[in-house]
Amino acid sequence: MIFVTVGTQLPFDRLVRTVDTWATECGRNDIVAQTGPSKYVPKTLINSPFMKPATFDRHLSEADIIIAHAGMGSIIGALSMAKPIIVMPRQVALGEHRNDHQLATAERFRSRPGVYVVHDADALRSILSRLLELTGGAPIPTIASQELLQALRDFIADS
Repeated sequence: MIFVTVGTQLPFDRLVRTVDTWATECGRNDIVAQTGPSKYVPKTLINSPFMKPATFDRHLSEADIIIAHAGMGSIIGALSMAKPIIVMPRQVALGEHRNDHQLATAERFRSRPGVYVVHDADALRSILSRLLELTGGAPIPTIASQELLQALRDFIADS
C-alpha cells in the first residue's frame, strides 16, 4: 500500500494530481491519501481531506511507501518506521506555500537513506516507475538521545 500525505493546512494539488493520474494509468487501487483542503478531487486514490490521528498512524504503519510534502511530521514519521519516503517540497513560486522552507527541509534530508526528493511531476512519475527499487533506511529513535537532552539542560541553565 502507498500512503500519500500533504498535511492539513494548505492544498497541494500538484502532488495529489500527479499520484492520482499515475495510479489511474497503472491501475493501482491501493493508494490511500490524506489530501488536506485540496481543490483537486482524486479519481483513483482512496482519499480523505483530514484523518483522525489513529487513522493516519495506521496508514503510515501499513504503508510500503510514503509520498509526502516536505513536512517534518511526515518525514520523521517515515524515518522512525524505516519506510521509504518520496518527498516533494511545496514551492512558493507555484503558490503552494508562504515561503520556501520546504525546499530547505527537503535538501537537508536528501542524503538520508530512504528519503527520495523530487521537485516536479516528471521526477515524481519517474521515481514512481521504480517503486520496487526504493528502500527505507535504519529506523531513527523516537526519543531524544541523552547527549541532546544534556545539551538542552546546559543551554537552559546558561540562559
